Amino acid sequence: MLSYFFGGSNGSSAKSKDLPKKAIVELREQINLLSKKQSHLQTQIVNQENEARTFLSKNNKNMAKNSLKKKKIYEAQSAKLDGQIDLLEQQLFSIESANLNLETMRAMKQGAKAMKTMHNGLDIDKVDETMDEIREQVELGEEISDAISRPMYTGVNEVDEDELDEELDMLAQESVPVKETKATEQMNLPNVPDDKIKSTSREELSKEAEDEEDEDERALRELQMEMGLQ
Repeated sequence: MLSYFFGGSNGSSAKSKDLPKKAIVELREQINLLSKKQSHLQTQIVNQENEARTFLSKNNKNMAKNSLKKKKIYEAQSAKLDGQIDLLEQQLFSIESANLNLETMRAMKQGAKAMKTMHNGLDIDKVDETMDEIREQVELGEEISDAISRPMYTGVNEVDEDELDEELDMLAQESVPVKETKATEQMNLPNVPDDKIKSTSREELSKEAEDEEDEDERALRELQMEMGLQ
């Protein structure tokens, strides 16, 4: 087993590899065989006990004793088989565990060999150098991405914020006098409804007409008095 793990001839390695499997198979077969034999003995023990009861029911004590003796022999053989089966099962468990450990170590050895092959020609300096190159390329890629994403012809659309503020202030100053002039005009010339103007003029005309009629009547009466018509 050790020669298999640490190396050796191909023939001895193959035999060492197959030996645990062969032993496990043989042990399992033997355990199954003994278990069948023990099952047969248990059946015989039950049969002999039943026969002893039958002979006793017939008052045949000698035959009953013989049946009990056979029962004792079968019980002794069954106890021996129990011990053998226990030993075989313990041995089987030990071999399976040892074989499992061996296969585990073999897999670990193959893994170590593979890692050694992969790391062959590599050292920490080369790894650091490679990582630095990768970082440089990543940074370069980000710079290229930023350059591509920037809008083109930005100078055409650029506007001077200070110039906009100055123009806005000028517009604000121009709009102030206009508002004040309109307010003054509104204060000096209030709006008067047309219907009021019309009604006022009509009243004045009617009053003037009445005054004219009164004067005519007075003049007419004075003339009649002079003529003696009244």
